Amino acid sequence: MLSLLGFGMIATFLFLVISKRLSVVVSFIFVAILFGVIGGFSADMGDMMMNGILKVAPTAIMIVFAILYFGLMIDVGLFDPMISRILNIVKGDPLKVVMATAVITMLVGLDGDGSSTFLITVSALLPLYTKLGMNRLILACVISLSSGVMNMIPWGGPLVRAGASLQLEVSDLFNPLIPAMAAGLMWTLFSAYLLGKREKARLGNIHLKGSSMAFAEQLSVHEIPGKPPRLFWFNALLTLCLMALLIIDMLPIPILFAIAFAIALFVNFPHPKEQQERILSHANSFVMVSTLVFAAGIFTGVFTETKMMDAMANTIVSLTPEWLGSHLPLVVAITSLPLSFVFSPDAYYFGIFPVISHTAASFGVAPVEIGRAALLGHSTTGFPLSPLVPATFILIGLVEVDFGEHQKFLFKWAFGTTIVMTITAILTNAISL
Repeated sequence: MLSLLGFGMIATFLFLVISKRLSVVVSFIFVAILFGVIGGFSADMGDMMMNGILKVAPTAIMIVFAILYFGLMIDVGLFDPMISRILNIVKGDPLKVVMATAVITMLVGLDGDGSSTFLITVSALLPLYTKLGMNRLILACVISLSSGVMNMIPWGGPLVRAGASLQLEVSDLFNPLIPAMAAGLMWTLFSAYLLGKREKARLGNIHLKGSSMAFAEQLSVHEIPGKPPRLFWFNALLTLCLMALLIIDMLPIPILFAIAFAIALFVNFPHPKEQQERILSHANSFVMVSTLVFAAGIFTGVFTETKMMDAMANTIVSLTPEWLGSHLPLVVAITSLPLSFVFSPDAYYFGIFPVISHTAASFGVAPVEIGRAALLGHSTTGFPLSPLVPATFILIGLVEVDFGEHQKFLFKWAFGTTIVMTITAILTNAISL
């Protein structure tokens, strides 16, 4: 009975999300209440929901301060000089332009927001591609590959969802995947090189009138008027220290981001009014994501503590061949990208994902391995391909290419990224074979 109730709960959630009958946040809360009542758990639902919220609270806190920190760094122009120099170096060489596209997207992608990454990078680079007569599908492809791999950062959407769904520390998911992420970035640069070389063979070197620095100036629209340029080195050093502390795991990630943001905000904007303005300017980004995480906590609290997940996993285990069970991390890694065409990130991580991880545990596979495996494809290399991710259409609209052509052009390169990262993850024992 509990198994049927659990499958009904997941199916209802997926239907509401995929059909867009309700928003994800509303679906989480309504479905949790509905099936909690149907299952006869009304008296205990309040405690179940609160327990779920408490378990995801560290993730939500991390999101808030990470978005605020990197939003502030973009506001004060930390990455502008580097991006400007890159654009000034490429001149009229299509190969250098494509390579620069990959590097710039990686830098801008540090804020963890796919939509803003697309907006900034396309705004900066599209005039250059147009001026040189370069293929816009290459622009969309390279931005997608770079932002997809950068989406694996701890404050990005996939890791946030995976951590909230499995109720695990983000560092447990992310740190073992650092070599795989590095391999993914190297593959992205290699792909950009091949695409750029092909484009250079088609177009040759093109002489630009004036400096391509003019195109870089478009990035300055995100700067805050009157910002003190002398603080560049302070902000750069602070960011490098933050990255180092995140990797060595000296303090919990939410605390590191909170401290770093407080220091950066105070030093760059010492007046309380300015500080409040900077926080409010990024409120939309962190309120939307943190609300989603808390709503997911309500859903998973009911789903797990009513033992629906246990019952579903037992049913699936009874139907899964013994030989396949131990290989579930590899299966999840390889299938996660194609599944991005069918399931939105929320539907996958909060609907399908918990059941898979719980099933894998019955075969002796740690849920954290399933979490890492899913991150190698779905919502990372898969999110710029998926018709279920709104940010994809922001990219397509800005670059002005056909969505079908974009999918056809990008898929082989994106799937190559997943394969490279999966092999690296296996070799570094982040996931088991």
